[in-house]
Amino acid sequence: MSRRKQSNRSHKRRQRAVQHRKNKTLFQALVNWLIPEDGLFAEDRFHGNIKWVPEQLAQQALIWAWQETKKVTHAFEQALEVCGDLNIRKAAKTYTALIDALERYRATFGLRLRQHFQSLAEEIGGRFWRDHRWVLIGFDGSRATTPRTVSNELAFCAPNYGQGKTAKYRQKKTKGMRRRQNKKNPPEPQTPQVWITMMWHMGLRLPWTWRLGPSNSSERGHVVEMLEQEEFPEDTLFCGDAGFVGYDFWKAIVDAEGHFLVRVGANVKLLSETADIKREGGGIVLCWPKDKMNSGEKPLRLRLIRVKIGKTKMWMLTSVLDPKQLSAKEIIRYYKMRWGVEVEYRGLKQTIDKAMLRCRKSARVYVELDWSIRAMAFAELIALREQLSKGDENPREPEEDYRPTDRSLANTVRALRKCMRNLTRDVDPDNDLLSQLAEALVQKYNNRTDKRARYRPPNKDKKPLGDPIVTKLNRESRKKLAQFADRIAA
Repeated sequence: MSRRKQSNRSHKRRQRAVQHRKNKTLFQALVNWLIPEDGLFAEDRFHGNIKWVPEQLAQQALIWAWQETKKVTHAFEQALEVCGDLNIRKAAKTYTALIDALERYRATFGLRLRQHFQSLAEEIGGRFWRDHRWVLIGFDGSRATTPRTVSNELAFCAPNYGQGKTAKYRQKKTKGMRRRQNKKNPPEPQTPQVWITMMWHMGLRLPWTWRLGPSNSSERGHVVEMLEQEEFPEDTLFCGDAGFVGYDFWKAIVDAEGHFLVRVGANVKLLSETADIKREGGGIVLCWPKDKMNSGEKPLRLRLIRVKIGKTKMWMLTSVLDPKQLSAKEIIRYYKMRWGVEVEYRGLKQTIDKAMLRCRKSARVYVELDWSIRAMAFAELIALREQLSKGDENPREPEEDYRPTDRSLANTVRALRKCMRNLTRDVDPDNDLLSQLAEALVQKYNNRTDKRARYRPPNKDKKPLGDPIVTKLNRESRKKLAQFADRIAA
């Protein structure tokens, strides 16, 4: 073999070795950026007999949640190997030790990591952090299924009899129920499911915070709980669909010094001080139910507006009364952006593969789901950082300007998992981890078929939302409104 060939081969081996060390260094730097080792949990108190450092345990849990395997125990074994390759101290040497520690200090880890995540999101968010004056936060709910165990059934299969014609029969569970007598068609047992209510930053397209509960949990109750327990940026505009309605719910947002934008229909009753609101296409209305009126609680002064999104005409209700601060065009655009939370749930269930959870104990189910959402959020955050920094270094043409909607969760997770598999292997020297994250974008192509062909026809059993019920103030309600105004003035 000639000296030149030997020299070329040696050069390639050195390149691979440098890249190998670089990938390990880059991955370790990303983990330290997401969960720093410089006292993130310094203000928190842990049991005096623990033998692990909270920051190192959190890093190990994050690497565990990023694994691809379906079994949580196998994922833990793979995470141990990754921690060994990265020279990260193994805070928990067994799966039981890890899950028990995360279960015991679930609230502590959740609070500190959520605060740190939100500060990082604001730091790198740039022009996408606010849209004009608003920080846009959308919310929605979904369910994830758990294994059918006694623990999960007791925790998540809460009775939900409903209010229909057969509710009393389901509640009594008598032998007279026809389905129970029919052996060929026995009733199916209730599936244990976890209810997820997520608040989602619409500009950055990142999970902001979330709450978990049994299958019959209240979305609005979860949102009110988050409003009461957490802090939100100034001028936050909360966006929701037609399920997030009601005086108490809207008042909780206003009391938290926020504003809201929701879709409304026939499930909402409002009062008008002026002429026919529906004929005028909107106006100032009052939300003031009779029980709140009689108890002396203040009315909510809101703005109702009719818009057209696609081919659908719908009514939107907001606490922002000034059209200059929130125009009709912005209302349409913001409500379209809110639909991205559905894509986030799809990523959690398909890409992260958590449509069916694996843990067989209810307390561990919460831990598994918490860290799955957290791992998804952290992965999206580091991809966003690299994509925004690349856009700043290499400005694109206006038509090619980067937006967070271009980010691909699937390609992001694929790049992270590939890096973890190749920490001890030779890798391509021209394609490091940061480059892969910067290019983790959705594929853009021209559709050759009509999009309408891909969607199912509308559900005929689902009734249309209808128009909100707006009635004019009568003499009695006007009198009470005047008395309330005089009381406020005094």
